[in-house]
Amino acid sequence: MKDRIFRALLFICSALVLLICAGMIYSLVSGSLFAWKHFGIFHFITTAEWNPRPDNEQYGALSFIVGTVMTAFLALLFCIPFSLPVALFTGEYFKGTKAATVITSVIELLAGIPSIVYGLWGFYTLRPIMTSLHLSAHGFGVLTASIVLAIMIIPYASSLSSEFISMVPKDLKESAYSLGATRMEVIRHVVLPASGSGVFASYILALGRALGETMAVTMLIGNTDNIPASLTATGNTMASIIANQFGEAGGLKLSSLIAIGLLLFLITAVINFIGKMIISKFNK
Repeated sequence: MKDRIFRALLFICSALVLLICAGMIYSLVSGSLFAWKHFGIFHFITTAEWNPRPDNEQYGALSFIVGTVMTAFLALLFCIPFSLPVALFTGEYFKGTKAATVITSVIELLAGIPSIVYGLWGFYTLRPIMTSLHLSAHGFGVLTASIVLAIMIIPYASSLSSEFISMVPKDLKESAYSLGATRMEVIRHVVLPASGSGVFASYILALGRALGETMAVTMLIGNTDNIPASLTATGNTMASIIANQFGEAGGLKLSSLIAIGLLLFLITAVINFIGKMIISKFNK
């Protein structure tokens, strides 16, 4: 009887997760139907105009999609050169040592810091530096937001990559050493090829996290409703436009913001699904 009750509780909890997910999708779809019907799916996605005037409301998600893609992929580009060495340090070179333990603890600490703290750090530290170097107007822009976003996802990417690197079978590495390979050659020709799909999946998942980041990006990107003309220009992401305007929105504008949220949900879900598929193949 106790076993049946326990199994029933597990089933209820699992079903509850599915119901919550289904409820989220239903709320986003139903809340965005007004915008889809008014503008059309293709027009809404490919239009950059964002005009909230009551006499001529026009809303399009293109500029926010571009801003999201620019900040996320630029952050990933900044993240790779720093996270991969850290992963090799903790997962291969100094695996099991006190130095690796300390670095891992620091990474876990950085991963748990709220995004608004990163945003405050970027606002009061990085933004003045960007202004003094004349890299962006008043320190705001895609580049500033991307740098802070990269710092945020480095712990996430490096910790996942380190796990996959440490999972490379010891026999493979010892075989390479027995043939006279150096430490660098073993990493280059054995460790990285063997763990490559898992490391790649780590960056896919880190990208998915970067796409949905809100507060830090909102505080630094500049919050202008236009397509960024360059990396130093200001703009908006899909998450930041929702955070800035959702509280005062209503009617067609509210439905358009929910439609942007639905698009962001789908994009992030697809990227995370791809990452999970790659990880599952690696584990096999």
